[in-house]
Amino acid sequence: MFFSRHARGKRLLILLIAIPLSFLWLDHDRQEQAKMAYMGVPKTTESGPSHWLRHWRNPGFMLGYSEWRRNALWVTYRLSQKPQRHSGQRPKHFTIDNRSLMRIASNDYTRSGYDRGHLAPNYAIASEYGRSAQLASFKMSNISPQRKNLNQKLWQRLEEVVVDHFLPRQQTLWVITGPIFDDQISSLRSGVEIPDAFYKIIVKPATDTAPAEAISFVMPQQVKGNEPLSRFLSSIDDIEAATGLDFFHQLADPAEQQLESQASDGRSWNLAAVDRNPARY
Repeated sequence: MFFSRHARGKRLLILLIAIPLSFLWLDHDRQEQAKMAYMGVPKTTESGPSHWLRHWRNPGFMLGYSEWRRNALWVTYRLSQKPQRHSGQRPKHFTIDNRSLMRIASNDYTRSGYDRGHLAPNYAIASEYGRSAQLASFKMSNISPQRKNLNQKLWQRLEEVVVDHFLPRQQTLWVITGPIFDDQISSLRSGVEIPDAFYKIIVKPATDTAPAEAISFVMPQQVKGNEPLSRFLSSIDDIEAATGLDFFHQLADPAEQQLESQASDGRSWNLAAVDRNPARY
């Protein structure tokens, strides 16, 4: 009887210690998440299991992952201009993200007709945050099905333009990127849902003398790959409507409306100079 009471008392003590520690950890995690997103961690505006997200911090980038869709619905990261950028050797393998309940593996994409498309891109993340971040970008939670002409041509061109053209002009950028789904859902055999398009939002943050400025793109799966980037310019409002996400909600309403309501014409980003750059592949 004594040992039984002693064991129950010990378990109660552990529980009383664990509960406040859990709340402290959650509060710490929320604070760290806030540092990894510009003007608020993206929020879902729609209900249902396909919009339930788990927020995971990685070295250099953060994502909101849908176990239902087996896709990250948003990935965000910050880039700063550097005199030199080195990405190191590209990892040879994609890895399972053990935080996920569904355990999506690289071979789930094999012979599917779809590339393993990075959301947080290998080169930008590796050259900004180093090897551990690069390895994290090869976790399958950061991967989404992309058609070859999109992944290896049009999307690759946009990723390159962000780092090599936009960043030197703006010095600091925040990027949010992810998939767009319509109501006609198709999936890989593993249950990974196949997006209809992908969005990328690039933001020059506000300064003491200038408001935030954004340029945003929506690129469908069915592209040739050599189209001008300007063909896919979009407003953030339209991306929010298509994704059920709310970006930059910590901005004051007038500033948020100014940033999100109009599609950029690309002039202040000098998009015309790189609009038809050839793909690397």
